Amino acid sequence: MTGTETAHVGVVRPQRADARRNFDALLSAAREAFASDGTSASLEDIARRAGVGIGTLYRNFPTRDALVEAVYVDEVEAVVHAAEDAADFEDPWVGVEAWLRRFVTYIGTKKALLEGLNKDSPVLLSCRTSLYDAGEPLLERAQEAGELREDATIGDVIRMVSGIAGVAFDDDEQRDRVIAMAIDGLRAR
Repeated sequence: MTGTETAHVGVVRPQRADARRNFDALLSAAREAFASDGTSASLEDIARRAGVGIGTLYRNFPTRDALVEAVYVDEVEAVVHAAEDAADFEDPWVGVEAWLRRFVTYIGTKKALLEGLNKDSPVLLSCRTSLYDAGEPLLERAQEAGELREDATIGDVIRMVSGIAGVAFDDDEQRDRVIAMAIDGLRAR
């Protein structure tokens, strides 16, 4: 599976512009609600935040699980697209660093959503594969340029960044400093 196939897993956006706007507003409102209140956030509140009725929410997402899964897939799609954008950077190291910083943001969302996701879901496995497939060419390009450690694999890097991003920090400044130190540790010496 390639990173571009993620869009076809679980999230099918409506074709009509107004329906697509409602769909995207629901995803955005759900992302915010899940981040602040967890996956048990009120569906009525999510619909209200999106500026739509509860019927519109249920037409798009017949169950809470469908909404949680759609938000998760949408986040993964954004990280995959960030990898595609990072591949266009002239400097391979800058591309890797930009993608990893976007990945850190995804980890924050993922933590909130994991409690509501079925761990055996084929969508979850597909998303994981898409993330690895999206990041691996960035690492390989930086390794070929002599900018990234030769012994680093995409699995190593994702585990390292995920582990660090999942730790509680005193503040955002400390988190950013520790992430920067970890990313710097990937540089070829």
